[in-house]
Parts: sequence; structure tokens; C-alpha cells
Amino acid sequence: MRQMRRVVAVGGDPGYGVDVIFGRRAARSSSDEISRETSTVMFQFRGRKPVLIAAAMGLALTACAGKNKARTDLSYQERPVELLYATGAKKLDEHQWSDAAQYFDEVERQHPYSEWARRSILMEAFSYYESNKYDDAVSAADRFVSLYPGNPSAPYAYYLKAVCYFEQIADVSRDQGTTLLALNAFREVEKRYPTSEYATDSKLKSDMIRDQLAGKEMAVGRWYLRQGMPISAIGRFKTVLDKYQTTSHAPEALYRLVESYLTLGLRDEAVRDGAVLGYNYPGDRWYSEAYALLTSKGLKPSAPPKPKPKGQLTRLGKA
Repeated sequence: MRQMRRVVAVGGDPGYGVDVIFGRRAARSSSDEISRETSTVMFQFRGRKPVLIAAAMGLALTACAGKNKARTDLSYQERPVELLYATGAKKLDEHQWSDAAQYFDEVERQHPYSEWARRSILMEAFSYYESNKYDDAVSAADRFVSLYPGNPSAPYAYYLKAVCYFEQIADVSRDQGTTLLALNAFREVEKRYPTSEYATDSKLKSDMIRDQLAGKEMAVGRWYLRQGMPISAIGRFKTVLDKYQTTSHAPEALYRLVESYLTLGLRDEAVRDGAVLGYNYPGDRWYSEAYALLTSKGLKPSAPPKPKPKGQLTRLGKA
């Protein structure tokens, strides 16, 4: 059974994360709009001769009999484009994602210049997405925007591609190559279609991805610090402040810089970053720890930490 939620670690340590609602509902809603055309096709079949109805049913049963047999039949027997598309749509309604993708692919292969081929590419991409065949889904989405860049469904193709990358994001202890692909793909949606229905969700997911990437930098920086390599750690913490200063990791990054500079004996730099931390996040727990650390070294921070008001939420990011 498909899980509608997955946990993506955004903190510095494994096990910390947020419960992320992924884009399946958004992806499905747009795919449903595209597949509404299918209902017309199915209605047209009702008035056709019984032999055509029997052929449609036989094709569906053949697909259910076995994957290899279905592939052989589809590969060597040309069928009417409406029949192939309608059967694929039926498989989609039945959540037989792989079979649906196969029929939509066959529409494109057997009838490459038809209107049905254009529709089938997106339906194929969605079918692959639902079956977690992300590479195939991305390939189909790329093919659609390459062939039909000005089509009204192009924003959905770009968005579906981004969601495919998004759902493959690994925790911060692993390589974040796919995370960068997701970020770039969502930025592409925002840049190309800023007023589309997908732009808002793309912005939200981009912010989550930036927090993920910042968490990766923090995890590596902490590791360097534990290994007695404060100079390497400083580079990672500065990256967080330079690239991801509006994420939830910025206060800790400033604290870790204070900690690293004190380890190196750079007291002025430690006081400076402590002052930046106190100015931007006076009520944050990381400033309280930085204040205690600086005063324990005989240094005087710019101001004591402010108590956090009870019952209020403090804003994350740079003030």
C-alpha cells in the first residue's frame, strides 16, 4: 500500500525530521484533469459494434495475464489509437500503474503524430510516477516539454518532474545530489510559471529543500568539529549563513562559529559572531548557549539573551 507521507530528515542528526506531505494529491489532480478526456473515449466505445468491445476487453485481459505476454502482444499488433488510450485510462483508474504506462507508451509508439500521443505522454509520466519509477517519469515529462513547450499542460510536466526528484530526497547522512536536482527543478517551475497553480507549492518545497541542504552542511560541520578540525568546520558553518541564512539552521551555525573560533583562540571573531547571533536571535536558545560560553571565557557579549515570551512563536530566519 502506498504511503501518502514520508519522513525527510532536515535536522543535523539522523532521526530528526519533519513529516512531509508529498505532491501525489497535486500530481493526481492535474492528471485527473487530463484524463477527463478519457471519459469521452469510453462513452464513444459504448455505441460501437460488439466485436470492438470484445477486442477492448480481450486486450485488457491479455494485459492482466502476464507482463511478458502483454508486451509481446502490444509490440507486434497494431490497434486503434482510441482503444489503446482508453485501455490505458482504464488501467489507470484501476491503479494498475505499470500496465497503464505500457498502454500509453504504445499509443505514442504506434501513433506518434496523433493528438492521442501528446495526451499519452503525460499520462505515461503520471503512471510511472505512481509506480515509483521516477527515472521513467522524469524521462516522459522531459519528452513532453521538449515536444510541446507551449502546451497548457507544460507547467504540470515541469512540476511532476520536480516532485519525482523531491520524493527521492535522502536523509542528511547521505549524498544530496538528488536534493539539488529537486531544488533546481522547483526553481524552474517558479521561474517559468510564476502565476501558475504549481508556483506556490514549488516555493514551499524549495524552502524545505534549502533547509535540508543546510542541515547537511551542519552535519558535516559538526563532524569536523568533533574530529578536532575547526577550520574545516568553519567553512561549512559559513556556507549555511551565506547560502541558507533564512533557514532554521542559521542560529546554530552562528553558535558553532563562536565555538569554533574559541577553539582556535580567535576571541574577537567569537565575540563578533556572538553579537550577530544576539542581534538577530536574542530569544533563541543558541544565543543563550553562546552567551554562557563567551562569559565562561571571560568575554562580554553585547547583550544578555532575552527570555522567550510564553505562548508566542518566534520567527525563523534573519530578522
